[in-house]
Amino acid sequence: MAKQIESSSYRITDLAEEERPRERLRHLGPQALSTAELLAILLRTGLPGENAVQMGQRLLQTFGGLAGLHRAPFDDVCAQHGLGEAKAAQIKAAIELGRRLTLESPEERPTIHSPQDAAALLQYEMSALEQEELRVVLLDTRNRVLDIVMVYRGSVNSSQARIGELFKAAVRRNAANLIVVHNHPSGDPTPSPDDVAITRAIIQAGKLLDVDVLDHLVIGGGRFVSLKERGLGFA
Repeated sequence: MAKQIESSSYRITDLAEEERPRERLRHLGPQALSTAELLAILLRTGLPGENAVQMGQRLLQTFGGLAGLHRAPFDDVCAQHGLGEAKAAQIKAAIELGRRLTLESPEERPTIHSPQDAAALLQYEMSALEQEELRVVLLDTRNRVLDIVMVYRGSVNSSQARIGELFKAAVRRNAANLIVVHNHPSGDPTPSPDDVAITRAIIQAGKLLDVDVLDHLVIGGGRFVSLKERGLGFA
């Protein structure tokens, strides 16, 4: 049984060698470590009265887990007691590498079977945004996620220039299909007339470029609406 580490008097070096995160990773593999232990390896050192594992636990609690750390502004992470720019950058870089790995490894890529699958990728993060954003989920021919790209911030409208920007990433990644996702900071995911209008315009542009627009999701208040399911903008 691992020695308890909650006491503020413990440091990483107070743990038996075989119970320290780096040694446990070496002998058991990274999958055997808790998220706080993995963060501790990145942090390397803690503070007086708080070892690196405890600091990792504090960060996870403060930001609501890895997803919260990922979407938190760099300055907010940097401002946490005991971090600073170097440690904040290490954490941000490690989480982003993990995100990119899931997108670059075909066997690890999530596959979209339904609007619920697509919403699950972005709903938590985009519900917390204070400004409206439009993103596209790029998919291959088997509806596996190739990438998720933030196209622009600001009110969604049917501007042709913005629709052109939307398809740049799809063409560059040779995406066969895509799903459009944007949020309503008001918390109400009910599609507006502009949402329906831009959906029609995006679908038409997709036909010209041979990219199938599978859906347009509106996220707000921890909920989402599928325009395709509601027959809005889709013939």
